[in-house]
Amino acid sequence: MAAAATPDKAFPVSWDMFHRDCRALTWRLAGQGPFDALVTVTRGGLVPAAIVARELGIRVVETICVASYGGTSGVPDTQQGELRILKGVAEEIVRLGRGDGARVLIVDDLVDTGKTARVVRDLLPKAHFATVYAKPMGRPLVDTFITEVSQDTWIFFPWDTGLAFQPPISGGA
Repeated sequence: MAAAATPDKAFPVSWDMFHRDCRALTWRLAGQGPFDALVTVTRGGLVPAAIVARELGIRVVETICVASYGGTSGVPDTQQGELRILKGVAEEIVRLGRGDGARVLIVDDLVDTGKTARVVRDLLPKAHFATVYAKPMGRPLVDTFITEVSQDTWIFFPWDTGLAFQPPISGGA
């Protein structure tokens, strides 16, 4: 695992902003379904998956647990390491996600380099992959997303942050 690096750009996301973006994602997905099951990539995909599942009336929610970042001492690690699948997807969902007419939705908070997305996409090749945010390297692997940010931007999700003073982007007062 690489040492923690400071991102070039920071993109803080509030709870209100994230909820709004998840609902916007759901509006886009409404025309793509219906979906029989939702697979979420933990941990980041849990919150958007709950919102999307509620809004689309999806009752079958499965997780795939993939570890790729590993910050220590409260400092986010902005470098992806080796991917590890900690928990796979139930076989009946995998069958749904591989068959013709597959109606499985994959939800994650972000596609970054695409490494995690590729692992999940390989497992469920015919599923519809949706993320709230996308970076250029991973964007080709998702079918639907809401906001694109540059590759050198680190997104600070609301569950990762607390309320604190933010200096102006220009660095001045």
